[in-house]
Amino acid sequence: MHSLTDVQDKLLREYRRFVQSEIEPHVNVWDQEGRVPREVITSMADQGFMGALIPAEYGGSKLNMIEFGLLNEAIGYGCSSIRSVLTVHSMVSQAVTRWGTQEQRAAWLPRLARGEWIGAFALSEAGAGSDVAQIGTVATADGDDYVLDGVKRWITYGQGADVFLVFARSKGRYSAFVVERDTPGLTVSPIDGMLGTRASMIAELRFENCRVPRSALLGRAGFGLAPVASAALDIGRYSVGWGSIGLAQSCLELSLGHARERRAFGVPILDHQLVQRLVTDMATGVSAARLLGLQAGELVQAGDSKAVAAVWMAKYFASTTAMRSASDTVQIFGAHGCDPAGSPQRLFRDAKVMEIIEGSTQIQQTMIARLIPSGES
Repeated sequence: MHSLTDVQDKLLREYRRFVQSEIEPHVNVWDQEGRVPREVITSMADQGFMGALIPAEYGGSKLNMIEFGLLNEAIGYGCSSIRSVLTVHSMVSQAVTRWGTQEQRAAWLPRLARGEWIGAFALSEAGAGSDVAQIGTVATADGDDYVLDGVKRWITYGQGADVFLVFARSKGRYSAFVVERDTPGLTVSPIDGMLGTRASMIAELRFENCRVPRSALLGRAGFGLAPVASAALDIGRYSVGWGSIGLAQSCLELSLGHARERRAFGVPILDHQLVQRLVTDMATGVSAARLLGLQAGELVQAGDSKAVAAVWMAKYFASTTAMRSASDTVQIFGAHGCDPAGSPQRLFRDAKVMEIIEGSTQIQQTMIARLIPSGES
């Protein structure tokens, strides 16, 4: 695939219209306030966005992977914080769809599809980021229940989520649990003032003698880290990669608009060759990132063995492209780009987060090198 089909282009435009109407006018205020209204997430659910990866039989819209990517591009174009909420909710939805029992899927997926429940992915801890095997949260079997003890940090939308996919160590192995917000023993504390995606309502989750029924176990005991977490993180990387494309596209359009209007030395600054180089690099990076996203989506959709490497490459290239584009956008805007009420500085802060979440740039460089098949460069 070399470009969007007419149908895909039309779909992206439909997604963008929603973003332009419901998200763009408010995004800088939400960033300053450090939160997004639940109403906008409800509106996304009404459009079928929150059920993007949920089968229709459970009330979802079950987009194919290219369509899901385009949705993330459009939301990422408007607001990386809201795209982050869509990402973690989709990770939870995918995990329940793939690993849940029939009873669990019937009980949980319709609520997730309707936006009645918004899911958050609770894996990271202070001592377990890239090295997730170091998680210290413990799940202890006790009769018909499990008792959770531990602390999760930097949980996207932890402040607003209704249900958490929690990973814990149990007898030296790792298990995944679906834990409702009002479960006794679970305390949610806001983490404010993060560098970027400030409106994604990040939180710390503290589990103290938090008792959940065995029916909260997703998959079987000891099944949580490699199958459940790994598959969900693949979806997360794919989502963040496409969201980074949207962020870079936003940088490109902002920069072009400003460079055409801003005059220096008697001409629009776009007439200056060094500014032209910055804009050219942005446009080329966005196009290349989108092609990598399309390739990854096709391979994931086909169940191809090369899909994992393609997703890693797409996220790596798109996130670094977004960071360069955002940095250059601030440069083109000059002092205006540093204004706390403006979009360039928000995009710059959000872009740096893209290089960290769902696999840091350095982890990706290591993993991609390992995933390159023998004989290929």
